[in-house]
Amino acid sequence: MFIDGWIESVGQARALAFGGVAIGFVFGFFAQRSRFCLRSATIEFSRGLRGGKLTVWLFAFASALLVTQGLVALGWADVSSARQLASRGSLSGAAIGGALFGIGMILARGCSSRLLVLAAQGNLRSLLSGLVFAVAAQAAWTGVLAPAREALSALWTVEGGAARDLVMLTGMGRGGALLFGGIWLLAAIRWGWHQRVPTWGGLGAVMVGLSIAAAWWYTAHVAQLGLEADLAPIQALSFTGPSAEVLTRVLFAHDKPPSFDLGLVPGVFLGSFCAAALFRELKLEGFSGGASMRRYLFGALLMGFGGMLAGGCAVGAGLSGAAVFTITSWVALAAMWAAAAATDHVLDWRTEKASAAPAVPLDQPVPQLSRSFTR
Repeated sequence: MFIDGWIESVGQARALAFGGVAIGFVFGFFAQRSRFCLRSATIEFSRGLRGGKLTVWLFAFASALLVTQGLVALGWADVSSARQLASRGSLSGAAIGGALFGIGMILARGCSSRLLVLAAQGNLRSLLSGLVFAVAAQAAWTGVLAPAREALSALWTVEGGAARDLVMLTGMGRGGALLFGGIWLLAAIRWGWHQRVPTWGGLGAVMVGLSIAAAWWYTAHVAQLGLEADLAPIQALSFTGPSAEVLTRVLFAHDKPPSFDLGLVPGVFLGSFCAAALFRELKLEGFSGGASMRRYLFGALLMGFGGMLAGGCAVGAGLSGAAVFTITSWVALAAMWAAAAATDHVLDWRTEKASAAPAVPLDQPVPQLSRSFTR
């Protein structure tokens, strides 16, 4: 097989880095074009809107889950030794970290992957927020926030293996997992048709989901060769650990061996930049004031700590972890949705409704509020 010979010639570490760049490029390009964003999907769902954001997220979610489970069923991707399944996990960390991440992505107006995509097209708010996110993630992993993360993680743990695998815990089997993904994909297709989701929205979201499955397949295949097993962990896309990893390498560990994470972040940035440049969407944007800046940076801080505590971000848990049915990822994803919806309701939705409501005489009916939502 050609790819095996190429991997052996460049070495597994470099092959993983190149794979991270390539898969990250695809993710970044199509995430930019589809406007893929968990925050927007959550707000649209909680407010009862029909703007297509939720449908875009469902296309990505269902595609990642269905194709990943298909690869596992065919024996083309053995993910049983992946960290999300094999190692000891934390349900308390998933719940608390997921909630903190959900709050943070509302405050920062985007999850970690969305911040990276927006930064690539010239959004300086997202660029600075992304840097704070990476610093907070690293501080939660090995720095000043690590003791708090470890204490919260220890509250409720779960063993690795079957105890973290929802396919085994529920008894649904691989066929049930495929059926579950297929149902959600059909739902996304139906909703996309009725909501007239643009072609770039549906197609781009599917490509986002396929990039998750591609990462699982590629890293599992590289690991299967067994040339440098300690340098070839089986993984998919996530932005908490990789952002902290890239920051660490840039600052003081540039001589570490290449890795999938090292290629992923610049790959996503490059793919998003190319998409924005190709469709003339490059535009410099900054903060509108001090209050806005505080909100963004505090949100990024919560996301960095919450994502590391939860074991994944909106993509790492919401797509990659959910695609292999690890229970901690599903708990984290549910916490992100619930906390994000509650935060939007308290901070933004009520304020927007109050500012949109016109002053009318007491004896006149109040006009119906618009149900439109602009990101």
